[in-house]
Amino acid sequence: MADTEHEIRADRLAKLESLRAAGVEPYPARFDGREPIADVRGRFGHLGPGEESGEVARVAGRIGARRGQGKATFLDLADRSGQIQLHATEDVLGEAYAAVRDCDLGDVVGVAGEVFASRRGELSIRVREWRLLAKCLRPLPDKWHGLADVEQRLRQRYLDLLVNERSRETALLRSRVVTAIRRVLDGEGFVEVETPVLQPLYGGGAALPFTTYYNEYDRLYYLRIATELYLKRLIVGGLERVYELAKDFRNESVSFKNSPEFTMVEWYEAFGDVNSAMAITERVVAAAGAAAGSQLNLAPPWPRRTLRQAIIDDAGIDPMADRDVHRLTAHMRADGVDTGADATWAQAVDHLLSHYVEPRITDPVFIVDYPVELSPFAKRSPADPTLVERFEAYCDGMEIANGYTELNDPLDQRERFEQARAARAAGDEEAPPLDEDFLLALEYGMPPTGGVGIGVDRLVMLLSGIRSIREVILFPPMRDRR
Repeated sequence: MADTEHEIRADRLAKLESLRAAGVEPYPARFDGREPIADVRGRFGHLGPGEESGEVARVAGRIGARRGQGKATFLDLADRSGQIQLHATEDVLGEAYAAVRDCDLGDVVGVAGEVFASRRGELSIRVREWRLLAKCLRPLPDKWHGLADVEQRLRQRYLDLLVNERSRETALLRSRVVTAIRRVLDGEGFVEVETPVLQPLYGGGAALPFTTYYNEYDRLYYLRIATELYLKRLIVGGLERVYELAKDFRNESVSFKNSPEFTMVEWYEAFGDVNSAMAITERVVAAAGAAAGSQLNLAPPWPRRTLRQAIIDDAGIDPMADRDVHRLTAHMRADGVDTGADATWAQAVDHLLSHYVEPRITDPVFIVDYPVELSPFAKRSPADPTLVERFEAYCDGMEIANGYTELNDPLDQRERFEQARAARAAGDEEAPPLDEDFLLALEYGMPPTGGVGIGVDRLVMLLSGIRSIREVILFPPMRDRR
């Protein structure tokens, strides 16, 4: 018996050669007329033990298990929708039964035959037609033990999906979440658009970009870190309600909740503000939770906490008493917190929020009233010009959304860009660069606007109960093998 993967592959390659020598194509182009296994189970699930349906079904999928020998074989066939038992016998298939005997676990096959329930009540198909659709040349991981090596699961996600039911469920849950997001936004009159992934100047967030070189234009380009500034150009252009589900890229560290390549949904609503933005956020997240079958209490309305009070309550220091970065970093260092990256007061405030406040949040909440230094694209609060009309939504120890009343005063926006330039000079490498074209667009007049960004990967983590962003991204970035 072949024991090693090399020996198993050699054995299967020999079978492949034999099939081709016999005129059998092991990778045909089609198998017409198939229906999902779940549909077959739905149509014939009423059959009692030993009962015949008298009807024929055509299904296709991958062989997951095989039992029996000699002139009768039972096999488990699975597709994305479910699994069904096959009953193949020599007296029914004749010479074609040899193909059943020679099949291997993992082979993709198409079959047709009468549907019946076995004496034990197992819904089955009595195979009358058998067709190999794709020969599997390598052994699948053990079905019961799966892939124990996390790195292998993530690098070979196709194998992970084949043998781990939870991975398949997570992929399908993510699809339902994205569909729910689109359904809510489409239903509220938003238009889905596409904006550039390659940009001559990055913006819309605080992050280091990935760079590339555009040969035709003989200049440096950037992978976008956000879609914000292009979507707001569309608001200027009169589209009024726009959204984009997009891949963004940030050249930053990897953690359980951060990936350099991630998915965001951003939407912008002309004539809206921070309050309408929070209301839509509640509806989008609640709909996504319902689609995912989440047990979290996501029903609106969510409570509001000011950033200042949240930090006072959880960190024991008033971040707004002054703009002294040294006072804030000294407080954190006394708790053993590394403040080496906190070069500015704004960075220290953000660190206080992420270290002390964020991990303690369980139920959904909006943190509101951010200092202007943390929010270069948000509109100032009429009640206090040192603050902006901004929120971040948190749940279960994670930020899941960010939104605000958009800054539409081009002169104030230019001043913010200049402040960001000063912050960059002071050591904040993630401060956004000045974007003259965006300022030009604002000078044509952008109506009052509310905008929101939700991290789709984090939302899926929240709704699935998975605590690693790499588990909810089908093909996460990975280091080279060593």
